[in-house]
Amino acid sequence: MTWGVGANDLANVMSTSIGSRTITTRQALIIGIIFEFAGAFLGGDEVMDTISTGIINIQILDQTPNVIVNGMLAVLFAGATWMLTASYFGLPVSITNAIVGSIVGFGALVVGTDAIHWTKVGCIAISWVASPALAGIAAYLLFISIQHLILGSATPYQKAKRYIPFYLFLVGTILSSITVINALKHLGIVFSPLLDGCIAVGFGLITMLIGSYFLQKHDLNPAALHRTQFAYVEKMFAVLMAFTACAMVFAHGSNDVPIAVGPIAAVVNIVEHSGHMAAHEPLPQWLLIMGCLGVITGLLMYGRKVIATVGSKITSLTPSRAFAATLAAATTVVASTSLGIPVSATQTLVGGVLGVGLARGIGALNLRVIRNIFMSWVITLPVASLLTIVYFHFFKWLFSYL
Repeated sequence: MTWGVGANDLANVMSTSIGSRTITTRQALIIGIIFEFAGAFLGGDEVMDTISTGIINIQILDQTPNVIVNGMLAVLFAGATWMLTASYFGLPVSITNAIVGSIVGFGALVVGTDAIHWTKVGCIAISWVASPALAGIAAYLLFISIQHLILGSATPYQKAKRYIPFYLFLVGTILSSITVINALKHLGIVFSPLLDGCIAVGFGLITMLIGSYFLQKHDLNPAALHRTQFAYVEKMFAVLMAFTACAMVFAHGSNDVPIAVGPIAAVVNIVEHSGHMAAHEPLPQWLLIMGCLGVITGLLMYGRKVIATVGSKITSLTPSRAFAATLAAATTVVASTSLGIPVSATQTLVGGVLGVGLARGIGALNLRVIRNIFMSWVITLPVASLLTIVYFHFFKWLFSYL
């Protein structure tokens, strides 16, 4: 399952960085290893609880734990089958849609519709529409500001030295709120929302000051060719893009790894408590490690097709465009994850890329590729649910026979 997540979801997350040639494949792998593990260990508890126990009222099946085990294994096999199939065709599909749809299908078939927490499912479903829309709007506005303030001016290099520190402040604030504050909460250090905001702003100011210092040390002849100035500006945004890539991978680790291992966490919970599901049980560390290793391996071995689709086929990406799309997506994913709502990193990032493409005009978008992506999102729910039912009956037959 997590191998498929790496080949599809994490490949999608890294696609803007690699597609815009901001970082190399080796650098992407290093960022993936460090921040995928960090996100999974520091920020995924709420999402894992939602997947394991928040969608179905598991207590109804307390006397028949084998049904839960068969159901969760079916969910994993169904999700893995669909993720690998989509990865083969280069379609960036959503692990969130696949897993949540599978669990709802299993719950409705085996337990009954009354056992499903429809309010929670409704919030998740709304987030599937809202998160890419919000990311698209944020990316659109962010790139419009870059075009207006820097890229559209007669002296883009000088304008970049003036305005990029503000984007550095934005990156530092968001990155610190993603990593530092989440890490403190994981260690049991919880501050008030006001103090959390002050810490994030403080890190943003530090990032801005350090970046400004290095920007001022480098200078370019104001009479340099316009093309040369653009090249230097894109190099500046490449540095910003590297930071936003770290933030997006952290967001992916805190959202998608817990989603992928959530079903098996429920099985482990039942086995360790002699057939009963314990509420709010901490996720075993070894399970997170296995999940992260699977994701990284999937990216390395089979992520190239999805990277090509999102990184270059939707719209042409440069470091400045990729920066706007990725920063908007990372902010949206982390805000949702902190509320315990499992959103789709895939849909959110694609929404960000679409927003940047729209900022350049509808002609900058490959509408055929966008149509195929949207169709794959639509069919994910019914396909995952159907596969879950098939696998559930197979496991039920297999284990009763054994």
